[in-house]
Amino acid sequence: RKKEKVKGKRITQREAFDTETRGPTLKTTVSHTSLSSSTVSSSLPLLLLLLLPHHFLILNFTSLSSSSLSLTPTMARLTLRPHNHFFSSSPIHAHNQPFLSLYTISPLHHHKLLKSRVKCSASGTERVRESKKLPPKNPIEDPTPQLPVPSSDSQVLVTETETGSEQNWPPWKNIPQRYKLIGATSLAFVICNMDKVNLSIAIIPMSHQFGWSSSVAGLVQSSFFWGYALSQLPGGWLSKIFGGRKVLEIGVFTWSFATALVPLLAGFMPGLIFSRILVGIGEGVSPSAATDLIARTIPVKERSRAVGFVFGGLSLGSVLGLLLAPPIIQTFNWESVFYLFGLLGVGWFVGFQFLNKEEVSYEGNEISTSHKSEKATQEELGNSLKEIPWKSFFQSSAVWAMIYTHFCGSWGHYTCLSWLPTYFSEALSLNLTEAAWVSILPPLASIVVTSLASQFADYLITNGVETTTVRKICQTIAFVSPAICMTLSSVDIGLPPWEIVGILTAGLALSSFALSGLYCTHQDISPEYASILLGITNTVGAVPGIIGVALTGFLLDSTHSWTMSLFVPSIFFYLTGTVVWLAFASSEPQTFTKEDS
Repeated sequence: RKKEKVKGKRITQREAFDTETRGPTLKTTVSHTSLSSSTVSSSLPLLLLLLLPHHFLILNFTSLSSSSLSLTPTMARLTLRPHNHFFSSSPIHAHNQPFLSLYTISPLHHHKLLKSRVKCSASGTERVRESKKLPPKNPIEDPTPQLPVPSSDSQVLVTETETGSEQNWPPWKNIPQRYKLIGATSLAFVICNMDKVNLSIAIIPMSHQFGWSSSVAGLVQSSFFWGYALSQLPGGWLSKIFGGRKVLEIGVFTWSFATALVPLLAGFMPGLIFSRILVGIGEGVSPSAATDLIARTIPVKERSRAVGFVFGGLSLGSVLGLLLAPPIIQTFNWESVFYLFGLLGVGWFVGFQFLNKEEVSYEGNEISTSHKSEKATQEELGNSLKEIPWKSFFQSSAVWAMIYTHFCGSWGHYTCLSWLPTYFSEALSLNLTEAAWVSILPPLASIVVTSLASQFADYLITNGVETTTVRKICQTIAFVSPAICMTLSSVDIGLPPWEIVGILTAGLALSSFALSGLYCTHQDISPEYASILLGITNTVGAVPGIIGVALTGFLLDSTHSWTMSLFVPSIFFYLTGTVVWLAFASSEPQTFTKEDS
């Protein structure tokens, strides 16, 4: 024991205490010292938290009252493991000496500057071996101790103490990158269908203002499908070359910019039709781009939920578009709905640039990281187009099953989307307001069904059910359910109007099981060519939007029967599509090579 009293200088008391332990341990001596010659009378609670392997130990040190220059410190002896960490609410300064660590803890909140020093020295076997290496000078009494660069442990401590709250901000910072991409893609699809359905509402005041006939109004609305059908294959090919991310963001910007142009070109028919074709082109490349993005970033066991979440945004977009467009038009004017919805897409494009551009590829059980090249020469583009095994695609029965099934599903979807409001109004004698609200029910119910279907499909796959079997089950539900509901609605069995509305809503909502059936099969059989395969099937699937809607009107004028014009063709395609799908569909990975062509 050693005491030293010098006025105006540091007063230190050191006490060593040995404890028998297994292996090397650290002994600590903690003392409170005053740096002032004035009378000190205070009580400073200092909490020193030692994180032990299985529990926490909290010690409380209190400085005692002293007079003049003398100070009676409270001593504490602690046994520390080398791997322990300690924490304090006050700043910690480390002074490292050979085989010795000295920590000075300065409580900032006290009115007198008091310092607590924790001196750690090795004991046991390690102390005996290394005792000769200790410096002859007492490190505590050294007025100018060496201050080396803090160790990594102390750096981590400071970082965790000072910036711990910043590490979890913003809240989505720690979300996996693939989930951020899927969420952003789903939001793009919400905006996609909002821009698709806004014209179906705005066409009424536009027709009144410009004096359009029904034929002209139909021509304006159908022009969307021209661009939509023409852009499917190019969208799949471009996604294969540049990556789905780049194609998606360009597609969103294209259709959003073209949507904002509609009010400016409405008085010039060729310009108006061209703007709607651009909207169709931008939205037409998006499904292939999203398919490529999912195939390259989502593992198989999460794929059904990813596809359902992304393409389920279309149903939500339809609901939001039908709900928001009427009040916006009534409050402002019909031009405002195009400006506002176009601005939403441009805002999405800007925000999408802040997402990390690194993509994770899932091929089998291996995970690799890739960065898509955004530049390609004309020669490279030509070679890539030649390298696509087109002939090999059409030699696969599974591809033909996807093509026909996609056509059948699109027929029922597009014809009902276009003609159900009129059917509710004329056949069920609902007024226009009721018909408009009823038209929202099928896409609204589809949102719920989509989430359930994706969970159901991924659950079966996770529990060992073959992927092909799961896809066939989901697609069969998607086709048989609306066929049965349309049959019940078309047969005159005396059902009241609202029961027919409920039956049709249930049938069309259950058709969303296709997102866990057909729409996942492109990624299942070939992640590499998934975008191109969807481009092929979606090109054929866009045909009902051009001829199916027109043919339904022609049959209605000829037969004056909703059953023969709307329901019978849809039921026929639903049932035949189910048979073809069960017979030829497959989700087994296939190798499409140029040599097979």
